[in-house]
Order: sequence, then structure tokens, then C-alpha cells
Amino acid sequence: MTQLSGPLLRRSTATIAAMAAAGLVLTGCGAGAPEGEGPAFDFTGKDKGAMSEFAVGDTFKATEPVQFSIFYRDHEAYPLKQDWPFLTALEDNQNVSFDIESSPRVGYEDARSAAIASGNAPEIITVTYPGQETPFVSGGALLPVSDFTKYMPNFTDKIEKWGLEKDLDNLRQADGKFYLLPGVSEIVVPQYSYVVRKDIWDELGLSLEPKTFDELAEDFAKVKKAYPDKVVISDEFNSPDPLGGALNFAAPNFGTAAGWGFSAGSGGWWDGDKFVYAAATDEYKSLVEYYHGLVEDGIMSPASVTQTDDDAKASFFNGDSLVISGNDQFLTQARQSFDEVGNTDAEVALLRVPAGPAGDNLAAGGRLDGLPGIMISSKAAESENFKALLQFIDWLYYSDSGLEFAKWGVEDLTFTRDGDTREFTSDWDRAKGLFNPDATKLLNVDGGFANGAFMAAEGGTEDLRTSMMLPETKDFVSSMLTKTQLPTAPAAPLNEIENEQAGLWKSALLDLVRQNTAAFITGDRDISEWDDYIDELKAANLDQYLELLNTAQKRQAEALAGGSDDE
Repeated sequence: MTQLSGPLLRRSTATIAAMAAAGLVLTGCGAGAPEGEGPAFDFTGKDKGAMSEFAVGDTFKATEPVQFSIFYRDHEAYPLKQDWPFLTALEDNQNVSFDIESSPRVGYEDARSAAIASGNAPEIITVTYPGQETPFVSGGALLPVSDFTKYMPNFTDKIEKWGLEKDLDNLRQADGKFYLLPGVSEIVVPQYSYVVRKDIWDELGLSLEPKTFDELAEDFAKVKKAYPDKVVISDEFNSPDPLGGALNFAAPNFGTAAGWGFSAGSGGWWDGDKFVYAAATDEYKSLVEYYHGLVEDGIMSPASVTQTDDDAKASFFNGDSLVISGNDQFLTQARQSFDEVGNTDAEVALLRVPAGPAGDNLAAGGRLDGLPGIMISSKAAESENFKALLQFIDWLYYSDSGLEFAKWGVEDLTFTRDGDTREFTSDWDRAKGLFNPDATKLLNVDGGFANGAFMAAEGGTEDLRTSMMLPETKDFVSSMLTKTQLPTAPAAPLNEIENEQAGLWKSALLDLVRQNTAAFITGDRDISEWDDYIDELKAANLDQYLELLNTAQKRQAEALAGGSDDE
């Protein structure tokens, strides 16, 4: 099977010098050293507040009050409050407080970059997606966290128990280390598909689980015939990728990557032997032809590849269109919008994404890559509380009790438990009217819980990941998990010089892909010009780019096979 490669990676020897300057003193592995990567660390003078014994399942509590600095993403939907129960509970129960440096969500990545570049980034840096750490690695600003996971028993337990070792390998830089602590999930949780007008699907006797994309096109045609004055599909998610959402969830079933899944990675698609360029394959052409057919048949509006999300949503909420890409959260938004315009008969549902020419597939990953994690600044290793910081992060982001606390809050305050079942107390809910119509407080807004900065992978365990799903969402996820998940591609980390060159080539190639994907779908460029498009990619250094990826893949495979030279 085939699969998209991970983000481009880079690494230089400058990090080693910077680590030495920062005081990252490593000792030999000698007797009694904990198992894990790299040599044991000398915590002399850096274990203040740390628990003497800390194992899987232990609840972290510092032996004396400690404060950790944190770079926090402040979400406009739940702005930071210093008196959040989340923060007060940590202070009361874990002996932990934060020195918070915050940045608004809009512009967060730029602010984070500036903080790291200044050399004064806080110890914990939140909401970082795999690949976003790469630009900061060569300067030595980030802790090589792979050297310290031996002191994080919950993290290592979940990686091993859930079989995420190969996924973790794809975070490794060219030096074999990784610098991001990722969010991890026990299960894949597919989120996006087509949101359809269920009332119309029911009226026409159409299935919410079409078997193939051809059958789906036939269903769309039936809707068009029954409602000729309506646009069947008027889609969103076009910036910067045309049809970014739809092409992303459809592509694995055509044997390729497209939309979000294409632009977020390197563009390389593993064919079992080497990387090819996904957007130059026959499979990608087949996907583009399918969507052009929808436009040609009058089923999908050509504006679907260019219009704003607001325009697409307005069309759907006003009843002018009947299908749009979305997720379970969009269902709630749609129902509220239909109520506001008085369309009380409208019902919505997520379609199970059907099988395609390549099979009934899910994209690889989703249990680690694509989930937000955290970085630790290298200066954290200078702190007298360094060991306590590692233990605290391991508890909050990776232990079952820490993950539950971050998501559900404090038992008997925000929720009660009856065996394995959790229910909100009378005052609390996850979202307005979602589970508890009489609630006056929301977990994130009023509590600081269910907060992307503190809640890795929505809870991690299958139990927690599904614990706040509505029944229809659980049904959708269950139906999607009958698909075959494609295997993870091997890692292909580039060194610093390679990455700089590849970045220029990747950008130029991506521009061509986006422009031509949109043009082929709308018919502004005839599919008969596909070979000309391939020539244009080659003129933009496609072959040289793939050579870089494949050289890096072979080099990394040899390095991983040879093991580490650190011990």
C-alpha cells in the first residue's frame, strides 16, 4: 500500500554546541541507568520538587510548590482566566503553578517563533503540530526530548502499548532524535466527510453509507433531479488548498493524498519502494477527474474550489445547497443556523466516506501525527525543577488520570462518576446545550478544561476520546473505522542544507499543484493537458526534489537499522 511521507525535517551540528552551552550535561549509561534512548542525565541540583518514585499510574504531586513557565495559546472562544478551576486545582493538588506568557490564537505561530528566536522562550511551549518544531532545532533552542522520555513512564507506556513506535520515528530529525512531545491517541478518530441534508436523503431513500464514490455520484444525481433549483454541493475549505477538506478525506480511497493531507506533508507518496510525487500520479489524476465530473454534471458548483467558507456555509444554511464538507461540530452549528432561519424541517448527518478505486481506505496516521503536542525549551534543563517538570508533563499529557482531569475537570465539581460512566454536574457542560441544557458554565470558558493547550489528543485513550461524543458521532467514527488504514510511510528527514533547498522546490511545486488542481476540476484546463502539467512540475525541479526525499529515506533507514551511537 501507499502512503504520504511526513514533514520535511532538518538538523545541524550547531545543536550539539548549543546544548553544551546550555548545560545539558549527560553521564554515561552505567549500571542502574533507566531504560530508554540516550545516556542517563545527571539531575544533581535539578530534582527539586520531583517525586522520588514516579511510575505509570502514579498521580504527580510535587514535594514542594513549583512554578513552570509556559507559552500559552489563548483561544478567543475561551480566553485565559487566572482563576480557572483548572489552574487552582493544579496548585492545590499537584503543587504546580504557571508563569504564563500568552499569545492570541490568531498569530500564535508567529509569536511562538519570536519567543523562541529571542532565546527566552518559556519552558513549556504548547500547541505545536508535528513539523512545526523543525525550524528551531538547528539553533539549539529546543530540548531533544527523546533523550528524556526514559523519565516519562506514561509516555513510553502508551507508545509501546499502542504500537506507535514507527509513528514516533517519523518525528525524528536527521540526528535520530525528536524534539516534540506529540499528542497520542489510542484510536484513529476520523472527523471530516460530507454533511448532507438528512431529511432529503431520507425522502429519496438514499443511504448515509454509500458503498463507492460512483454510487455516491449517482445519489448526488438523484438529488439534483429531485431538486433542480438547488445546488447539490457548494463546498468550503479552499484556502489555501482548493477543496482542501473534500480531497483530503476522499484521496486515500483513490490511492493518493490531496488537499490538506497533501500540502501538510512533503508531497511524497510511498509506493512500497520509493517516494513518488502524489500529485503527479495516475491516482491523483483519477481523483481530479472524479471531481471534474461532478462539476460537469452540474452537481458541484465550480465556486466550490475558490469561494470563502462563509459563502459556502451561507448557501447551505439558507437551503440553496444541500451538501458541504464538515465534521460533527459543524452538525451542531448547522442545526442552530437552521433554527435561526426557521427551517425547522432541515436535518443533517455525516456520510460515511465510501470506497474508491484503490479500496476502502483511511489515511495513515491520526494517532500521533496531525495532533498538537508540546515543545520544551532547552533552558528547562538548567532549572532546579527540571525533573519535576518532566514528571508533571508526563502526568498531565500522558497519564490516564491527567488526561481525564484536563478533559473532564474535577470529579464532583464538573462531573460525577458511576462506574465507567461520567456525567456533568448540574452547572457544567462541554458546549452550550450539548449534554446539559440547564448548565450555566462551560468546561473551557469557565473552567480552563477541554482546552487544546492542556489536553493532548482529546484525551488519548479510547474511553476518553469517545466520552464526549454524541451518539451520531460515535456511529460515524465506528463506521469509518471499518476501513483499512494505510501504513505509515518511512521517515525521510533532511539535513539543514537539504531542507533549505527542498523548501524552495516544495513551495514552487505546491503552487503548481494548487493552481492546476482547481483548473482541472472546474474545466478551466482540460484534462487532456495532464502530460503538459507533469512537464511543468518537472521544470520546477520535481525529479531533483524526489531524489532528495529518497536519498534521505535511505539514509534514515540505514541509521535506524544501525541503532544509536549515543550509548
